[in-house]
Amino acid sequence: MNLDLVRDKIKEYYHKNVSVQVFGMRNKNFQYYGVVSGVYPYVFTVLVNGVEKSFNYADVIIGDVVVKLA
Repeated sequence: MNLDLVRDKIKEYYHKNVSVQVFGMRNKNFQYYGVVSGVYPYVFTVLVNGVEKSFNYADVIIGDVVVKLA
C-alpha cells in the first residue's frame, strides 16, 4: 500500500459518511463518525459534529488510523 492508493481511496469517500478509528498510544483509542470534508496532498479532514479533524495518510498506511464507510 502506498500514499497514492490511500489518497485515491479517501477521495472516493469525499462527502460521504465515514467512521474513523484512531489507535493512540497507551491504549487510548478514539472512534469518530463524520463526513470527509477535505482531501489534500498529505492530509484529509473529517467534519465531526461541526468540528474539522485532520488525519495523515501515513497513519492510515501504518494502521494507526482506519477509515471505513459508515
